[in-house]
Amino acid sequence: MTQAKVWIQGARPRTLGIGVVPVLVGTAVSGHLILWRFLAALIVGGGLQVGVNFANDYFDGVRGVDTVERMGPPRLTQSGAASPRAVLSASLISLGAAAIAGLALALATSPVLILAVGALALLAALLYSGGPRPYAGLGLGELMVFVFFGLVATCGSAYVMVETIPAGAWWCGSALGLLAVAILLANNLRDIPTDETAGKRTLAVRLGQGRTRRLYRTCVIGAFLAIAVGALVHVYMPEVGVSPWSLLALAAWIPAIKPMELVGTATGRELVPVLIGTAQIHAAFGLLVTLGLLLSLHVGPAHPLHPRL
Repeated sequence: MTQAKVWIQGARPRTLGIGVVPVLVGTAVSGHLILWRFLAALIVGGGLQVGVNFANDYFDGVRGVDTVERMGPPRLTQSGAASPRAVLSASLISLGAAAIAGLALALATSPVLILAVGALALLAALLYSGGPRPYAGLGLGELMVFVFFGLVATCGSAYVMVETIPAGAWWCGSALGLLAVAILLANNLRDIPTDETAGKRTLAVRLGQGRTRRLYRTCVIGAFLAIAVGALVHVYMPEVGVSPWSLLALAAWIPAIKPMELVGTATGRELVPVLIGTAQIHAAFGLLVTLGLLLSLHVGPAHPLHPRL
């Protein structure tokens, strides 16, 4: 591969939707579009995700967690495709871009609130695999992914548009957070043997294969239930539910069928399609929710989406 392709692969583009899709959903649920804020939010979401990926590559590489026995795609540090220093620099550049975009959003909205949340997000990105006690090895990775790539990303994107958090953002953020957790569970389920050997006690290592598989299915089902319940609540209490048009997301169950079946028995490299498929569920779910919310703005009683520069 060319050097550019090596770095693109190292950034793990298939996971980019975890950071980007919540921005689309949060903007749609807000009912407004301020173009530069939307673009800045995309930089924040994408920068954090890529930064986490490179940081994980660096820290797991230098600590010997990633070895030649690892069953996933080769990492830059572990494979020697890039120097550890270069990988760490790439992580810091990505996180720096997210920080600058976040600062611009903070100055335009609520500086103290946005800066505080942004600082926590940056710390979470670095401490996932870094620091004296990486929280990924404490079994807390899934909780942090749910919070930051689910609730914070979706609700935060809505907030920077209208400076309040609509009720629908909480429902959508919860659903996207559960699917992001499912992606991480699929990844860590595959890596249980090598993580266990390296002493990295992820939640999957702590639960074991059987309970991790069940938790994966619970998260995927829970994401669909969150939207269904939110739409049902909207019928009786519109101010605390999510538009019934968001039920379009239920069509994402179609691409979910195969991963849900495979995760029951797949092991080792057989789990790679589960990981890829879960990322596709997340993307399809988010895009369909976005479409439903946009339709609700024009068909339902909500205010129309007003673009502003």
